[in-house]
Amino acid sequence: MAAVVEETTVPETEVPVATDVTFRIRRFLPDVDTEPHWEDYTIALFPTDRVLTALEKIKGEVDGTLSFRRSCGHGICGSDAMRINGRNRLACKTLVKDLDTSKPITIEAIKGLEVEKDMIVDMEPFFAAYRQVLPFLIPEGHEPSRERLQSAEDRARFDDTTKCILCACCTTSCPVYWTDGQYFGPAAIVAAHRFIFDSRDAGFEQRLEVLNDKEGVWRCRTTFNCTDACPRGIEVTKAIQEVKRALIFRRV
Repeated sequence: MAAVVEETTVPETEVPVATDVTFRIRRFLPDVDTEPHWEDYTIALFPTDRVLTALEKIKGEVDGTLSFRRSCGHGICGSDAMRINGRNRLACKTLVKDLDTSKPITIEAIKGLEVEKDMIVDMEPFFAAYRQVLPFLIPEGHEPSRERLQSAEDRARFDDTTKCILCACCTTSCPVYWTDGQYFGPAAIVAAHRFIFDSRDAGFEQRLEVLNDKEGVWRCRTTFNCTDACPRGIEVTKAIQEVKRALIFRRV
């Protein structure tokens, strides 16, 4: 008796379709403009395309004068931080499908730092604040003859703040930083936290004195903008509060 072969129907795979998406980009060409202005660009994109892909397509196919920073394209270098629909994000981690494409998607430079061209800002004030908090291990005594061992519990104490990629999303989302260019900003305090709570470090008092400055940790108003903006999911506001407590009680 011949075997009966049942026919099965293989469902058709839905093929992604590219659709036109409009980007409204805040441009600033220093050789031409006295003030920034908005320009619209409409290009075909797939829902899974990233905003960085869109910007590269605009620059490569539509307007070669468009300028922005980018490097790794995978959310590690932090160089492509910008305001997308009014929120600080990394262009390489923001998908078109997660944005409302029924109206123009706005792209502009992060706030609080001088715009040099389009989405490129002067990062030097940001890195100057970072350097002031001594963002490196300050060991006690001379160079050891073996590793400085640390328990898993001690390592976990500052694990969250090791994730910072210095993209400036947190700092440039802070209303205090927008109005007070002298404020260290959240990213610098996060960098200090990473070493203040490191059991191998001996620079506790030095960093606390830096952060106890009038433009230091006490300028934070706990708006949580920084935590919401962090593309790495760092609990920035929590870290700032822990540094404040360390300053008050002089212990970790």
